[in-house]
Amino acid sequence: MNTAAKLYKLQELETEMAAKEQALAGIANQLGDDTAVVAARASRDGEKEKLGQLEHRQRDIEAEIEDFSARQMAAGESLYSGRIKNPKELSSLQQEIDSFRARSGQLEDKDLDIMEQIEQVSVAVARTNDGLTKLQEQWRLEQSRLSKEKEELEAGLAGLKERREELLPGIEAAAVTFYRQLAAQKRPAVARVAQGTCRGCGISLTAAWLQRARGRDLVRCTSCGRIIFLGH
Repeated sequence: MNTAAKLYKLQELETEMAAKEQALAGIANQLGDDTAVVAARASRDGEKEKLGQLEHRQRDIEAEIEDFSARQMAAGESLYSGRIKNPKELSSLQQEIDSFRARSGQLEDKDLDIMEQIEQVSVAVARTNDGLTKLQEQWRLEQSRLSKEKEELEAGLAGLKERREELLPGIEAAAVTFYRQLAAQKRPAVARVAQGTCRGCGISLTAAWLQRARGRDLVRCTSCGRIIFLGH
């Protein structure tokens, strides 16, 4: 295996390593990220808070209704007890009863309206709670999958690094340095040649140039400047 072939192999290893490192970085951003779950929980909690406020308001209204009913009943007892003889007082008492009855009717209408709202919000609470439960389960499964994928990628990356460390001592340091410099300018730095054509730029190379590439010295494409490697 000449130097170009070794560098091509090094390039393959490092390209695969870079892909795994990129995948690991993506997984690192996703692991522990429960933004969607937090948002779903906040939505559910918002509906629960709204429901609590409505129920509190309903209790207040029903307490008012009971109060007016009691006052209306007491006024009615006074009106029909026969104890009050003064016509003005009787008229005033009747007006008071009518006022209590009207106010109770208004409150009962409000109570019915709030009952409808409570029913609607209760449905929303149940819906958002179900959605949260499903999302939490999906998140748990996804986190488990990501953790497993992370372990596999780390194991694969470790294997690639080991293979690279085994390969590097067999390549001249100057050739590796040149490869690194070239890779910083263009990728891939080493181009495979197939049927006399550089796969880096697509130009056809002369037979004499291809013959040079079969030797131990590094040969660059006359067009794109990449190191050329004659694959078998």
